[in-house]
Amino acid sequence: MNRTAVGVDIAKNLFQVHYIDAATGEIVNKPIKRVKFLEFFANRGPCLIGMEACGGAHHWARQLTKLGHEVKLMPGEFAKAFNIGNKKDAADARAIWLAVQQPGKPVAVKTEVQQAMLALHRMREQLVKFRTMQINGLRGLLTEYGEVMGKGRAALDKAIPQVLGRVAERLPTVVIDTLREQWSGLTKLDEQVASIERRMREWKKEDPQVQAISQIPGVGLLTSTAAVATMGDAKAFRSGREFAAWVGLVPKQKGSGGKVNLLGISKRGDTYLRTLLIHGARSVLTNSKNPGEWVEQMMKRRPKSVVVVALANKMARTIWAMLAHDRPYQRDYVSVKPT
Repeated sequence: MNRTAVGVDIAKNLFQVHYIDAATGEIVNKPIKRVKFLEFFANRGPCLIGMEACGGAHHWARQLTKLGHEVKLMPGEFAKAFNIGNKKDAADARAIWLAVQQPGKPVAVKTEVQQAMLALHRMREQLVKFRTMQINGLRGLLTEYGEVMGKGRAALDKAIPQVLGRVAERLPTVVIDTLREQWSGLTKLDEQVASIERRMREWKKEDPQVQAISQIPGVGLLTSTAAVATMGDAKAFRSGREFAAWVGLVPKQKGSGGKVNLLGISKRGDTYLRTLLIHGARSVLTNSKNPGEWVEQMMKRRPKSVVVVALANKMARTIWAMLAHDRPYQRDYVSVKPT
């Protein structure tokens, strides 16, 4: 079906729409209020609607798909390349309209359940960051009074009771009480993080895809739930390599004159998922008694950090293969190209 291409620049209250009217050939670039947005597309024939994959984009993509339209979510940098001139809503909508008509890898539209799981991951990540900031803040403040403690939570918990006892003789009581409250607040953060992880484990029991990829060495609770939620539809990727490239676990290429040089990993895509995969691969190399012949052979000829990234790449490909083809994990499986 020949669908009309429409570029939409979404915002909080006022959306900008750009398209060419098929009947008159008129170039239309106008703002639409949020409350009238779905009504505008409900009265139109099937369209190819392009939007940047930003806040709220997945919600509107689901709503527009229900109305019979095809929605293509694109990375912001892809649409930005078509914006020549000053940045404003009308220019952004036109750039998105140009970008949606070009070949490119769209961002898979996530379901509400997948976004809910990612919300748990984001809240947990925020709590962990705040906990780390709190620990470093306490260590830094007490260093000002000559009390130096080791790095990490365990070192802090072990040393801080004696440290507060010593500085209590020199500092006002209000300061000591506040420091104790900050230290006690770490326990509350621990409880909040543990509560979120408990809910993730409950969700894991109900999701067969999460249970399946959890069998992969190095893929634990966080990695399995984040991978399923972040990927969306596994079949949106043509191969495991494309998924690994989307995560940013393949070499960056730079070349000219027919000569291509391979650099470090591209670090494109989702930073959080890539970090989990690399940490999981490092855990396999550090703790596994039998990491596999492939890993052992690579360790003989490559630095450890390179092997870690290579194993993370292999884990990403394995995740895609299991989800895209609905297969269980097989430790000694060898992929063979069809003849």
